[in-house]
Amino acid sequence: MGFSSYNSAANPQGRGKGAQGLGKGKTVGLKRHRKVLRDNIQGVTKSDIRRLARRGGVKRISAMIYDETRGVLKNRLTTIIRECCTILEYRGKKTVTVTDVIFVLNRLGAPIYGFGAIDGSGRSKNT
Repeated sequence: MGFSSYNSAANPQGRGKGAQGLGKGKTVGLKRHRKVLRDNIQGVTKSDIRRLARRGGVKRISAMIYDETRGVLKNRLTTIIRECCTILEYRGKKTVTVTDVIFVLNRLGAPIYGFGAIDGSGRSKNT
């Protein structure tokens, strides 16, 4: 009883078990689980916040600033992502593009310089 007879008996296609239970259907096989992500804002490290502050011209940083900065960052990102999701639902799309984020930031009154017109006309100012 060699390896080939075992493989052909278990799986006639000669493939592994990697795809069992991953597709749609009413099988009782394996299910794909999505990991629940919690407290990811702690991924913004102390040195990341310090680097951003240095770019903004800050010399000294209090120890209490780091958690406060994480809270403010989380609120701002939540607002931007919520608006992006609204736009995606309207367009019937599932992928966030750079154009979507730029549009949302313009709409929120915080445009990014270097990404075209700020007036919302879709054309650059110099034409």
